[in-house]
Amino acid sequence: MRSEDIAKLAGVSRSTVSRVINNYPNVPPTTRDKVLKVIEQHQYQPNSYARALAGKGTNTIGLFVVSTAEKTAGNRIYQNNYFAPFVESVVDTANSLGYYVLIHTLYALEDYQKVKQACLQKRIDGAIMVGTRKQVEVIRELVSLEAPIVLIDYDIGEIIGNRLDRSNVSVINSKDYDGAVEAVEHLITLGHRKIGMINGSVNTFSGSERYKAYESVLQSHGLPIEPHYILNGEFLKQNAYHEVKGLLASGQELPTAFFTANDDMAAAAYEAFKEFGFSIPNDISIVGFDDGPIATQLAPKLTTVQVPIYDMSKEAVHKVVALCEQTVTAFSTVSFPAPLIVRDSCRQL
Repeated sequence: MRSEDIAKLAGVSRSTVSRVINNYPNVPPTTRDKVLKVIEQHQYQPNSYARALAGKGTNTIGLFVVSTAEKTAGNRIYQNNYFAPFVESVVDTANSLGYYVLIHTLYALEDYQKVKQACLQKRIDGAIMVGTRKQVEVIRELVSLEAPIVLIDYDIGEIIGNRLDRSNVSVINSKDYDGAVEAVEHLITLGHRKIGMINGSVNTFSGSERYKAYESVLQSHGLPIEPHYILNGEFLKQNAYHEVKGLLASGQELPTAFFTANDDMAAAAYEAFKEFGFSIPNDISIVGFDDGPIATQLAPKLTTVQVPIYDMSKEAVHKVVALCEQTVTAFSTVSFPAPLIVRDSCRQL
């Protein structure tokens, strides 16, 4: 059924139907009620693309998950213990507010065009981006489109320093540096002095913050930063597994503990150490980061830093909707605490 049909049944003009659908104030109450009754009886739904062309919202937000490291990996976002809960929570929260979610995964730099096209073609009212790497020129281009955009896990200092703190932008982070400091301090408190790290991608804000904290804590305690104790996992389970196996096969001296930049890599370390006959935590202590479902599924249960994924994703949806509906008209930032959750994967020396 088209709007012309609704107009005929209600005995009004097509333009009156349009004014009712778009909630214009200059429609008499009796006329509005008559049109709405016909719409309800015939379950009419206005075309969202037509609404966009008319300058009205589509009630759709875009969720863009940036995972360029996973382009050739078997571990796609729906298997990722960090991204998967984000997607689930964003969709649930948006639906509760009457919004749909268009989901895209960006596996390469050129995939950012998906964001630009969705905004320019008015297929979405605003965008949420998670996992963005340090690519300020890309962000500058997206911000210049003037569509509402919420960045999750991005350097606020870089945004402000490049004058991208516009009224259509919001940034949401977790306090990864503080959480990583607490994790490494926990290992030192337990008596560990030879502490390794399985790194995430230092080209992301979270990866960089977690590594900086690791370095800073060791330096503040006068402990050595041994290059062969630092493994490059890129946040990927498969990479971490091969890095740990390589260290074990090399015959080099091992640290007594590892701080890993996410739980997936901690799980990979569990697997590799056990294959070589090492017991956790008796032979090696491990701390993770994220506190996803896998943390309590591992044996022993993983001590890890909790990233408040659901709080962050819900805040992102509320923020982008507020920007879309113009109830918020200024640049804003939010950083959520990331506490250490102590379980069974570390021991006192």
